[in-house]
Amino acid sequence: MQTTVDRLDKPSAYYLGRNKKRKYGRDRDDDDVGRQRTPEEPEDPLKDAATLYVGNLSFYTTEEQIHELFAKCGEIKRLVMGLDRFDKTPCGFCFVEYYNHQDALDCMKYIGGTKLDERIIRTDLDPGFQEGRQYGRGKSGGQVRDEYRDEYDPGRGGYGRAIAEERQKEENEYGKGR
Repeated sequence: MQTTVDRLDKPSAYYLGRNKKRKYGRDRDDDDVGRQRTPEEPEDPLKDAATLYVGNLSFYTTEEQIHELFAKCGEIKRLVMGLDRFDKTPCGFCFVEYYNHQDALDCMKYIGGTKLDERIIRTDLDPGFQEGRQYGRGKSGGQVRDEYRDEYDPGRGGYGRAIAEERQKEENEYGKGR
């Protein structure tokens, strides 16, 4: 019997695509060029994952707010805020680690898609937090998606950084009389 609702504990499209590229794209030898590979069934790292990636947070959301909301689904082992690589200020994501897999699934089911600080948050299972992942990967130290955002978003610091710099440059040139 087929259902119309997607499973909540399935890995995100981003996660699946990232693993395909790693598995088949980078580790290819010259000997493997002519022969076809049969994809073996990899063990799912999210099968027992107890860590959640939480995205689309406001830059002004505090650890206490996140802890209060996510503790409703189970006991939290650790909460790691995503930080701007250079400024060490929050940049809109975090990792919430629970003690067991079922609490993480419950959290995805009940809290994913709800509002926190007037923003709809998204949750995804994560294979586990490793040191260094708490920093944004964008050129300016924040998240990549915030670099080129062209709409004004007060919860995420206004315009995207690249757009804000471009607007500032235009304002400076206009002020000089060109």
